[in-house]
Formats: sequence, structure tokens, C-alpha cells
Amino acid sequence: MTDVPTVRLGGDVDPGVDEVVSLRDVVVVLGAFPALAGASLSVRRGEMLLLAGPNGAGKTTLLRTCAGLTRIERGEGRVLGLDVRRDSADVRRRTGIVGHSNGLYPDLTVAENVNFWGRTVGATSDEVEAALVRMDLAGRLRDVAAGRLSAGQKRRTALAALIARRAELWLLDEPHAGLDAAGRDELDALLGAAVAAGATVIVASHELERAGRLATRRVDVVGGRVIDRADGASDGREPRS
Repeated sequence: MTDVPTVRLGGDVDPGVDEVVSLRDVVVVLGAFPALAGASLSVRRGEMLLLAGPNGAGKTTLLRTCAGLTRIERGEGRVLGLDVRRDSADVRRRTGIVGHSNGLYPDLTVAENVNFWGRTVGATSDEVEAALVRMDLAGRLRDVAAGRLSAGQKRRTALAALIARRAELWLLDEPHAGLDAAGRDELDALLGAAVAAGATVIVASHELERAGRLATRRVDVVGGRVIDRADGASDGREPRS
């Protein structure tokens, strides 16, 4: 099997600074609802962090905030040394997020989707092909339109696009969803390889036993705030029920 392409660390980050995510009292409002209500989080380079918590607690919003996709109303946020408010376009370029929708264009083939996302960061044809091979998509599936794929095949295509994008920060929302047992094991191996190559990984998951085996640290998201299991409430307050 072709090796996973090396995840490149960008030259924009001071190599002496290893805090990939730094959120301080971040408030994000969706409609009239505070999806994040003073969330604080610090993630170091090379960590694989598990976000746990009930539905609606703010896990997805936290991932999207780290990806530069949601607007911070109050508080401070830096990702890969970049200000999330001011430098959101650069944050989006250097992070990769796989959510429930997978981010695929249904009318494009598997190969075209992976190539599209890879080329946004200048990935070569060899890197795109390696990503397809790594996720077992280089055979008959490469020319199938994404809209015709099964849930598991869509998930594997989204992960191949993430590989091709050379993301420094991987943000995954229920990444095992839709995958069969072999696909789940392959994803676990992929995440380990990504961290070994220099990436940082944040996973939101309800599959705590499986994700917990992979993670170097776990935090709980409760009521729009982050509770670090290592030292209690990261923002100094008790979680809301």
C-alpha cells in the first residue's frame, strides 16, 4: 500500500511555538443561541484530542471555530499562530475539517473531488493519487460520482481529500460514522500516521471507547464550555447541567 503523504508543517508558524489551538473565553452565537459560551481550549502540536459531550453541547461549533468557519463574537482565538478573526482564510487553508456532510460535490467523481481539494493547496498529481490509494479509492470507485456513493465511501473520499490537502490541523466530527469494521481500523491507522507526520488531530465522537484509545487527551464540551478532564473546568467554572 502506498504510504500516507507526509503532512507538511507550514513555514508561517514559529517552530518555537507549539500551541496549535488557543481559544480564550470564546463566544459564538448561532441565531440567538450561544453555541459556545465562554469556551477556552489549548491544544499542543502533535496531540490527538477527543471532544466528548452530549448532542447540542457545542462540539461541532468548536470544530468549525478552529477551522475559521464560524464568527467569534467575543473572546480570543488563535489557530496555527493565526488570529481566527483576522486571518480566517489562512486558517481555512491550513486546516482540514470532515463533518457530517463530508464536503463533497455530488456531481464530481471521487478522483475529481480529491483533486479539487488537493489543488487548493498545490498538491501534486502524485499526492492526489497516493491519497486515493491510501483510502482504497484508486480502483473502480475513482470514476464514480460522489452522489452515488454509499455513506462509507463518501467518508473515505472526504478523508482522501483531507490527506491531499496536507492539513496541519485535522478536525473530525464523528469520523467513524458510516464506515465498516475494516474502514474504522483503517481510519485509526490513518490518524496515527497523521500525528506521526506532524499533524494535530481533534476528534468529536460519541464512540468514546474507540476514540479514547487513540486520543492523547480528552475534554468534555458541556453547555458551550470546555471541561478538561485532566484538571477540571478549563475556564475555572463548573459545567452547567
